[in-house]
Amino acid sequence: MTKSPSTLGIILFIATMIIFFVAYYFFSGINYFDISLKINAFVLPILYAGGAFWSVKSFWNQNRVVSFKDAFSRAFVPMFIGGILSIFSIYAFLNFVDPDAKKLLNYQYVQRQKTELDTEYQSARKIMKHQKDIDELDKKYKERLPSFSPEAIKGKDMLTASHFSGYFAAILIFYVVLSVFFGAFFRTRTVYQETENQE
Repeated sequence: MTKSPSTLGIILFIATMIIFFVAYYFFSGINYFDISLKINAFVLPILYAGGAFWSVKSFWNQNRVVSFKDAFSRAFVPMFIGGILSIFSIYAFLNFVDPDAKKLLNYQYVQRQKTELDTEYQSARKIMKHQKDIDELDKKYKERLPSFSPEAIKGKDMLTASHFSGYFAAILIFYVVLSVFFGAFFRTRTVYQETENQE
């Protein structure tokens, strides 16, 4: 059965929100930011790629002629609908329903940056042999530390509307690249079949 791209988009949106709320209810502790990062890096791309593939493949199975445009739109539309609805919903939830979750994510984001800075500093210091290089490294490290003070991070917010727009722009690139791939792949097979039929 071939589902319409918009229906598949709604299914992707529902699946995304289920994953979001599972992470929110069961993992919103000291590792909330890290878990959210891993979900966005590994789970959601696989989910959306699978949804796009299913959309194109089911259409391809039922149509003898599939143009690049058809395959591209069949892949892109479900991901776009699922993605934009998810971004709006998650933004609204974190900013208006539970601002404490937003504060936790912001705090853990800053702490992660501080941990990464400390790790890089310690690693670099271990391999340096000349005192001049060590002094330069210490100086740069001390210059960065004030940016993690309570006063400096007080107004830091990585979950504003402009940040979400930036996240979605980056995600959109993933959707376009994946859709181009599916469009080229399924169009190529269709052209080959049409040539065989004409002969």
